Amino acid sequence: MLDDLDDIHPLFHGAPSTTEFKKLRKRIIRNVREAVEQYGMVERGAKWLVCLSGGKDSYTMLAALYELKWRGMLPVELVACNLDQGQPGFPATVLPEFLEKMQVPHRIEYQDTYSIVMDKVPQGRTYCALCSRLRRGNLYRIAREEGCTAIVLGHHRDDILETFFMNLFHGGRLATMPPKLVNEEGDLFVYRPLAHVAEEDCEKFARAMNYPIIPCDLCGSQDGLQRQQVKQILDDWEKNSPGRRQVMFKALTNIRPSHMMDPKLFDFLGLTRTERTASDSNDENSMEIPRLR
Repeated sequence: MLDDLDDIHPLFHGAPSTTEFKKLRKRIIRNVREAVEQYGMVERGAKWLVCLSGGKDSYTMLAALYELKWRGMLPVELVACNLDQGQPGFPATVLPEFLEKMQVPHRIEYQDTYSIVMDKVPQGRTYCALCSRLRRGNLYRIAREEGCTAIVLGHHRDDILETFFMNLFHGGRLATMPPKLVNEEGDLFVYRPLAHVAEEDCEKFARAMNYPIIPCDLCGSQDGLQRQQVKQILDDWEKNSPGRRQVMFKALTNIRPSHMMDPKLFDFLGLTRTERTASDSNDENSMEIPRLR
């Protein structure tokens, strides 16, 4: 059973026994499994670099992947990785101690990208873009050094929605973070197995498990970020119309190119009519028209 300590991974030791938590855990596992299967993430015998920031999302992702692996649904090798980017006050011992205690194979890498970001980004501009590029470059390098075939990121459903609206409002394009892609060099996959998981569920799960959450003070210290503005808009929509986020997310999986406006996705120039013959018109005219009652 799920609650027998001998049967589960240490990541789940001490899990609440409430019905509410069991439903939450089952929903997260189901959503992760759906994403893994729907987007074809599994290569048998593959090795994944599971990227941990110490936030609620990455802890939830790590636990879900280990449960799927324990259930025999994820036949891949997992190695956790935290990139310590040199942020002042970052609690450098928290993740190594946690991963040791949880018996999770891991690698802790120190690279002072914080100083580079602070030096290169002008006063008043956001750090996210440069910080993300530097972090991603280091993670690709580490994945290659560890013999991994993919890096796994903890972006959830709400991150994907926010990115879609960021591109819509500020980028002039319809795009978001895909659940699966190949890097520019073509040698590594990038997976987002939390693509179907709500941020609220990650929050509830990580808090209930008492995982040692580490906040990101680099981005969180900046006011007026575009992403925060978009998040507030989505929060307001969800408050006024509960379930709105899930409906919008479903729309991202139900795209009709013929009903959009991008000629690169649909051949509008080649669109033709079906020629009607005289007999078609006669048949139509001879149809009996129901009388109004």
